[in-house]
Amino acid sequence: MPASMNISLPESMKSFVDEQVRSGGYGSASEYVRELVRRDQKERAQARLEALLLEGLESGEPIPLNAEYRESLLRDLKARREKKKS
Repeated sequence: MPASMNISLPESMKSFVDEQVRSGGYGSASEYVRELVRRDQKERAQARLEALLLEGLESGEPIPLNAEYRESLLRDLKARREKKKS
């Protein structure tokens, strides 16, 4: 069951929301606000991902992602699996 939340808006903002509902294809002010919250969540998640990617790029020397690196990685993983079995 959805939780309820009451918010207070100045008349100018309420009018804006009402206009968005009328012209934007929203069924209610609640639907419009839910869309705004979803959009904000998505934007924040994207910003966090971008920050993590930048952190990774700036974290040290680059690693060449080529066939040789892949084979080396697979050998290391296989060796770790074999070590765990022992």
